Amino acid sequence: MADNSNNHLVAEARETFGKGAARKIRAIGKIPAVIYGHGTEPQHVTLPGHETALILRKSNQVLELDIAGKTELALVKDVQKDPVRQIIEHIDLIVIKKGEKVQVEVPVHLVGETFSGTTVDQDLHVLKLEVEATHIPENVEVNVEGLTEGSHVYAKDVVLPKGAALIDDAEALILTVYVPTGNAEDEAADEAVAAAASAESAAEAAE
Repeated sequence: MADNSNNHLVAEARETFGKGAARKIRAIGKIPAVIYGHGTEPQHVTLPGHETALILRKSNQVLELDIAGKTELALVKDVQKDPVRQIIEHIDLIVIKKGEKVQVEVPVHLVGETFSGTTVDQDLHVLKLEVEATHIPENVEVNVEGLTEGSHVYAKDVVLPKGAALIDDAEALILTVYVPTGNAEDEAADEAVAAAASAESAAEAAE
């Protein structure tokens, strides 16, 4: 599960909006953000740039925000970045309550090695789950250890963390194990070239 204990940030309420105001906020190393949800009016805040960027290295983070002495839990919904410089330009946050369930996309992490000579074709890299907002897993693991050619793993086969429910289609294909085509032919070709080279060397030596 993601550890949200170190995700405490002091957020400053802001009254200025628009692109010009956002540029000024970013110029002093901070990030403009908006918090909404649960029928509340959107709150426009400013977050500390460096600390926030470190937290957002991982997906689906829950922030514990201190806004003028009031604590608010918020799930990171969307992070807008400059496409060239990758600087965070704006963050959308959703108000959450402890025990509340949310739908999130969680990365699929493969562990283990398939049978010798085979490889994995991964079709699905994230799974959509419903989980408690304060207990979002960093990933779900799929063990491929020893899987042989022709093996398939579907969404329904994944062991989910306690309390998590699958939202994606249970029959969605996550991966297929196969033997890369062309390997046998390539090896045979290499052996033929080597044999021809050996025969040519032998013929030259005989002359």
